[in-house]
Amino acid sequence: MAQNLPIKYVEILNLKDLGIDPEFFGFHTTTMESHKYICVQEQTEQAANVIIVDLKNPHQLSKRPIKADSAIMNPKSFVIALKAAKTLQVFNLEMRSKMKSYVMNEEVSFWKWISDNALAIVTPTKVYHWTMDGDSDPQYVFDIQQELLDTQIINYQVSPDGKWCVLTGLTQIDQRIAGISQLYSIDKKGSQKLDSHAAAFCSYKVEGATTPSMVFAFTLKTDTISRLHVIEVGADLRANEPEFKKVATEMYQSTDVPADFPVAMEISEKYSIIYLITKFGFFHIYDLQTATLIYANRISADTIFRTTMDENGKGIIGINKKGQVLSISINEDTFISYISTKLQNPELAIQKATECNLSGANDIFSNQLSVLYNQRNYQQAAKVVADSPKGFLRTPQTVALFEKAPPIQGQPHPLLQYFSVLLERGSLNSYESIELCRRVLQGGKLQLVEKWLKEEKLECSEELGDLIRQFDTQLALSVYLRAKASAKVVQSLAERGQYQNIIIYANKVGYQPDYAFLLSNIIRIDQAGAVSFVQLLLSEENEKPLIDIQVVITIFLNANMIKELTQLLLDVLKDDKEEDGPLQTTLLEINLKAAPRVADAILGQDVFSHYDTAKIAYLCEQAGLYQRALEHYDDLKSIKRVIVHSDLIPKDFLVNFFTKFPEEKFTEYLLDCLNEMLSYDIRKNLQVVVQIASTYYEKTGIEKLIGLFESYNSYEGLFYFLAKVVALSEDPSVAFKYIEAGVKIGQIKEVENIVKNSNAYDPQQVKEFLMNCGLKNYIPLIIVCDRFGFVDDLTKFLYKSTAMNYIEIYVQKNQSFKITFCSWSTY
Repeated sequence: MAQNLPIKYVEILNLKDLGIDPEFFGFHTTTMESHKYICVQEQTEQAANVIIVDLKNPHQLSKRPIKADSAIMNPKSFVIALKAAKTLQVFNLEMRSKMKSYVMNEEVSFWKWISDNALAIVTPTKVYHWTMDGDSDPQYVFDIQQELLDTQIINYQVSPDGKWCVLTGLTQIDQRIAGISQLYSIDKKGSQKLDSHAAAFCSYKVEGATTPSMVFAFTLKTDTISRLHVIEVGADLRANEPEFKKVATEMYQSTDVPADFPVAMEISEKYSIIYLITKFGFFHIYDLQTATLIYANRISADTIFRTTMDENGKGIIGINKKGQVLSISINEDTFISYISTKLQNPELAIQKATECNLSGANDIFSNQLSVLYNQRNYQQAAKVVADSPKGFLRTPQTVALFEKAPPIQGQPHPLLQYFSVLLERGSLNSYESIELCRRVLQGGKLQLVEKWLKEEKLECSEELGDLIRQFDTQLALSVYLRAKASAKVVQSLAERGQYQNIIIYANKVGYQPDYAFLLSNIIRIDQAGAVSFVQLLLSEENEKPLIDIQVVITIFLNANMIKELTQLLLDVLKDDKEEDGPLQTTLLEINLKAAPRVADAILGQDVFSHYDTAKIAYLCEQAGLYQRALEHYDDLKSIKRVIVHSDLIPKDFLVNFFTKFPEEKFTEYLLDCLNEMLSYDIRKNLQVVVQIASTYYEKTGIEKLIGLFESYNSYEGLFYFLAKVVALSEDPSVAFKYIEAGVKIGQIKEVENIVKNSNAYDPQQVKEFLMNCGLKNYIPLIIVCDRFGFVDDLTKFLYKSTAMNYIEIYVQKNQSFKITFCSWSTY
């Protein structure tokens, strides 16, 4: 009926199955200092190896060519201590480095790790402790008593407080194996000899004590005595504290092997029980407080020569001569029921159930509660509830039971007695904490809740935080933190404006908040804080942005925070990275639609170079930023569509703009643009068209530009264009077109000047034009005729037109005029 046994017994592995030679399964060649590693020395004439077995990954053996007398692995780290004769060395195998080295004056008969940082070294006469810190050498601790000098040392232990040591050896006396132990006090520097095969220390806190007792358990076995003793050592150093009451019991002795004796003892502080292993493979369990034998049975036909506590401190691990690595621990599901039914010891069952928080005595506790409650002994009834294993009685039903209990005059309400007992003996569970705090807070006693929280008397939960939040948000936050109610922690921090702490907290606990939802809530109540929060979320100090920037954009746009969003994106995009092209486009698009002046300023700074230029060009055009549109458009159709708005484009920019046209298409593109401008609105665009034409006429040719103006009958445009180039031209046709245009628009003074001073025009052509153009002011004609000998033609023309007065005027201005009044009379 293995299912009813109070123990669990399993074989973890067999060293033989790992390919290790069974010849080396023994006390001197196989060591186990903790639940982590087993170390086996294979020493043959052909080779010497140290094999390290990692119990969590046993099939990945570490085999190293090391020759040593002894090898022991550190209890926690991948560190090995090696002994060869009197030389001791410690190596960090992971770092492949030597940590310590020392040569003893005496042989070393036994050694072991007494912590993860210190070794105990036993020579034939002395005990030393050797710490791994610094360069310190082994430090002398005490001399070995005479009785142990010729024994085989099998164990050495140091108490948890480091103040007591026990050295154990075996020797043969009168056909039996005797055990001798030396108990040594570090403080008192004194020893006591014990007839003991096995001993161990542990800490145990007696009820009512403020500090734990140092408990020492040891076997006492002679020819006539076979007992287990459990005592407190150093009780005199704990004045005014309850002492651990010493106890003793007869050790179990199998009649089949009367010569059997203990070889190992381990104490589980978790369960307050003593595990004992004997030479012939018997396993004992004793209660630490009462020394009661709970279980004894043979678990191995072969000697278990190495033992240690398991990883959880619940049971032991042992190695026997066959190479079996065994795990023996109590069965939590059957342990208490075994004590109460098999041992018929309900008192011990209750004690262990309470002490170890194990189920199996529920009926006993329920009956006790019922009896005491009916007797109105609420104080004792509450203690039964408090001690119930795994708190099985601490339920809402029990709270309701005490709440409706009839009170006793002169005593607090039964429910208050209930909570007082629970608080005195420990802390409240989640439901109890909420129920007590609800009543206390309704009474206005917030300080009591604060006190209990500081004392860790309340189980923090999200519901408790919600309750306290109605009275104090800071205190509620502390509850949420302890309850690991991450969503509520983040919400509370956000409400308090502690945005940086949100990120710190989330990183610390590995929580991923819904930052988008959080930002949407923050932005409604604290826009400035929302900006700061986003900056934290997007900070380069994070491994990656904690929120999608597109989500941020959507949230800010919905809140109409264009200005803040713009500044945020400018900061994000400050490095002008190629991969940020779409985001650059988005930033410009937002502002072109909502704040064109801002977009214009950004584009003017020329800080971005990877955005969608075609899209931004179109949006600039739609926003009336025609200069920016022209800066981004490359196709002639779009350029022609924009350039017609010359009154809204800086003139200097517009004039220089055409330099971006390709050389091979320059004349074609320029004329197309100027034609479009004149066609769209000649009055608005004429002046700048003239300026552009006069700037680029050398590249396009004057004739084509003249033709452009003439196609629109724009003599004004033609005149002002040619006015800028006529002085530099020797082309008669250019001079003529200038004269013609000047006459057409009434610029007679300018016509006078050119016909008077220029030698570029064709006199005959100009004379005929001036005679036939219907001039009302004949001075330009007179000047041409006077300069180039057309006096007869002039006199005839003037006679016919009765324009004598113009001659008089001209004569007054020009004394060189060849016609006289006398000659005039001949006509």
